[in-house]
Amino acid sequence: MKLLLATFGLAIASALIPIINIEAYIAGIATIVDDYGVWPVSLTAAAGQTLGKAVWYEVGNASMSWPYIQKKMAAPKWQRQYEKVKLRTDDRPWVGSALLFVSATVGFPPLAIMAVLAGQLRFHRLWFYATTFVGRTLRFAAVLGGVSLLTDSGLFH
Repeated sequence: MKLLLATFGLAIASALIPIINIEAYIAGIATIVDDYGVWPVSLTAAAGQTLGKAVWYEVGNASMSWPYIQKKMAAPKWQRQYEKVKLRTDDRPWVGSALLFVSATVGFPPLAIMAVLAGQLRFHRLWFYATTFVGRTLRFAAVLGGVSLLTDSGLFH
């Protein structure tokens, strides 16, 4: 239970502070995951990451009312660009979901940036949470599975 709580806490911290690398932690604990299993650890880490990225989403959402952003958005060029992107994501939400899923799974574009943009574009919260959670779960399961495969194959012995 301590491992899962530590994983959850570190996942939140890594979602908020980019220099904390959750993947390195996940790879490091891979040898002791057998007591818990790949999926419980992956789901716990994904839940923490999703919670942390939700903070970035809310920052992005709130930033649209900041004076600096309001000043930028008053410029016609910024308004046109914002409306163009907003219209694309509103008309085709699956495109935004797909990009967010790739970001959550592969890590490019960076998920922290995508979370802020999703908030600024007022991307549907439920879709943001679900897509982030599923993508991160698969990412962490792949890291744990990959390390397990490498260690079981004798490469590190």
